[in-house]
Amino acid sequence: MELTSFWQYDSKEVMNELKTTDNGLSATEAAKRVAANTEKKKTKNPVVQDVLLFLSQFKSPLTLLLVAAVVLSALLGETSDVYIILFILLATGIMSFIQERNAGAAVEKLRSIIRTKVKVIRDGKETSVFTEEVAQGDILNFSAGDIIPADCLLFEEKDLHVNEATLTGETYPAEKAVGVVPAETGISKRTNTLFEGTSVVSGSGKGVAVLTGKDTVFGNISASLSKPAEETAFEAGIRKFGYLLMQITIVLAVIILAVNIYFGKPLIDSLLFGLALAVGMAPELLPAIMTIAMSAGAKRMAAQKVIVKKLSSIQNLGEVNLFCSDKTGTLTEGVLKVSSIVGIDGKDNASVKEMAFLNASFETGFSNPMDDALRALTDVSTEGYTKTDEIPYDFSRKCLSVSVCKADQCRIITKGALNNIIAKCTQVLQADGSTTPIDNEKEKINQLYQQYSNQGFRTIGVCYKMIDKEKEISPEDEQQMVFAGFVLLFDPPKEGVVDVINELKKNGVTLKIITGDNKLVATFIADKMGLKNCIVISGDEINKMSPEALVQKVQEANVFAEIEPQQKENIIKAFRKAGNTVAYMGDGINDVAAINAADVGISTNNAVDVAKEAADVVLLEKDLAVLNAGILEGRRTFLNTLKYIYTNTSATFGNMFSMAGASLILPFLPMLPQQILMTNFLTDFPYMAVAADNVDEDQLMVPQKWNIKQLKNFMIVFGLHSSVFDYLTFYALYKLFKADADMFHTGWFIESICTELLILFVVRTHKSLLKSMPGKLLIALSALGLVITLALPFMPFAASLGFVVPPFKLMGIIAGILALYVITADMIKVIFFKKTYI
Repeated sequence: MELTSFWQYDSKEVMNELKTTDNGLSATEAAKRVAANTEKKKTKNPVVQDVLLFLSQFKSPLTLLLVAAVVLSALLGETSDVYIILFILLATGIMSFIQERNAGAAVEKLRSIIRTKVKVIRDGKETSVFTEEVAQGDILNFSAGDIIPADCLLFEEKDLHVNEATLTGETYPAEKAVGVVPAETGISKRTNTLFEGTSVVSGSGKGVAVLTGKDTVFGNISASLSKPAEETAFEAGIRKFGYLLMQITIVLAVIILAVNIYFGKPLIDSLLFGLALAVGMAPELLPAIMTIAMSAGAKRMAAQKVIVKKLSSIQNLGEVNLFCSDKTGTLTEGVLKVSSIVGIDGKDNASVKEMAFLNASFETGFSNPMDDALRALTDVSTEGYTKTDEIPYDFSRKCLSVSVCKADQCRIITKGALNNIIAKCTQVLQADGSTTPIDNEKEKINQLYQQYSNQGFRTIGVCYKMIDKEKEISPEDEQQMVFAGFVLLFDPPKEGVVDVINELKKNGVTLKIITGDNKLVATFIADKMGLKNCIVISGDEINKMSPEALVQKVQEANVFAEIEPQQKENIIKAFRKAGNTVAYMGDGINDVAAINAADVGISTNNAVDVAKEAADVVLLEKDLAVLNAGILEGRRTFLNTLKYIYTNTSATFGNMFSMAGASLILPFLPMLPQQILMTNFLTDFPYMAVAADNVDEDQLMVPQKWNIKQLKNFMIVFGLHSSVFDYLTFYALYKLFKADADMFHTGWFIESICTELLILFVVRTHKSLLKSMPGKLLIALSALGLVITLALPFMPFAASLGFVVPPFKLMGIIAGILALYVITADMIKVIFFKKTYI
């Protein structure tokens, strides 16, 4: 049997071939098959992965060029500096490797918390296993919201519809049916096949897993076409800014090299100097800093019960200024309670109560708070009733039907959105058990609906119809029914939610409620949440708007009511077109499109699988306070990443620019290549600590946006400021102290490192540096770097590095220059950021 085209065979034949039955595999056999399949996978050895990660620390073209130049120097006999330069490069690479490796391990550990499980039958019993533990021959149970973990042959189904957009591009759900189709049938027409990576929209079914892992259609596509993750605004900004610095670096290095050669300086020395200068200016730590900052943020967010699936989404969280969510479970307790079940007379009705209870008790679709509430009813039971069939809930019908029998009487019981229920009915059940035409009662039904909605009740309708015994039912049977009554449900506001909404507002995040409830209920809840005089837009109103009008109107509204699933996506896109950074939180099948459309898609750990898979961030608790903490962590990570960029574009750029200028007027190189790399190495220590630095509270209260224009201006202003003090140092060394090459190198090396260490404390805050407390690790590592710098000229090996012991008077002058540098930099910084944000 050719299992690669299993859809051409009957399910019994396939099961026999796979040595499985309706009762599934044994747990032991499944474990053996999973282990055998794992061995076949081409997984990278952890050691190999570590080696590749280590080598990636040296992938910068500038670093590779420097290594090549060092090797060339060694071949030509110039070996004095080769080992020192290689040692410094190696030490820097090892430091970055350790940090990135630890960061990656931490993130993988967090992701494991939210792994997806599927329902399988093992040893004749249903159990849940992780998707990667599904074995060939496993029998799987599917219901709405489930992710399909393997290519399966369907052998049982009830109104099963699957979203196959990831494979076929077709947005409308594909209907599935048990059967056999020819081997040459295309993917979109294989009605008996469930594909890995697709998801169940509605209905239920059972299938046998035939192909897993790389053997599936999805696995083959993934192996041949690896689509890169979409770049975030922050990543795009970082990339563009990195290119800008790289261009400046290369141009400067080439000019310096050419001028030094023109003035007759040694070729190898000039080449090494130019390349070392380029490496010193390049933001080589930026990828490591970003990874470390984001993984540190991810760990802090995990402590706040926020799990980040995609690290770059942390940066986007920092930019969020609009948060969109349904009210259920986020703004409210999320536990629906049945207030009452009434008939057309507005009074409690035992018959309607029984019907609602039977419908909820016998339905087998996805779990939901409404049915949970109805199943908890007392004084009613399913005793004597048998279920004969079911029509699962879907988002077009907005209702769910079951057929039940007791003795010789069978009926369909349907519950759902009131308007949809009314449309199916021709009669109304009266309190005395008689029925009357619904046309006579529509006004009364509408009045009751308005009354209950104004009181904040979520109101659904119940109807029924007598049918032939054990008749198989379909949506076509949901007509000419009898309207029975109303189910009134109440979901109280969460305790403290008003305070959290106010806190979000204080932090620059505006809440927008998007709900399927009617306008009256939505307005009632919004009022309870403190959203006074809110503007409400309904789904019907949105349908009448042009895309351009929608962009304008969404800005004005606070609440969107009676919203269809596809409209959620349109609302999110309209917000983004209006210039907002949008976070959307949802946990249902109908939320997936909106989750994907948002800048940050958020779901909860108890969400349906497909929503959890689509999300960038998963909350372990469905709580706005948790989300607020996550947004603040996103901003903290964003701001700490910017600190490195600000520092790199001020002192580093200024120092390297000054060095380039000095090399044109001095008879010797202003700093030796190994000294430039040593400067880079010693300042990398505290830079690594930036990821865990403290952030000013006032900055956390403002959504953060990438601003490349501001960064360019910052680089010019502070780069020039740094150069002014560099040239003051040059003057002191060369004119006042008549320093030779070694003395000049020593004095300039000390001043250069000190400016880079000190400017970090200046630019890490928008306030005066004395008004903001740095992190303890940052202080400790900076102090360590400073001590090593001052100690190096006194070390026994100082001569091999080109250092001499500097005069005490020179150190005093350098200290004075540094003090003036810090004071003026701090003043300029405060003025710069005030003008930027005015």
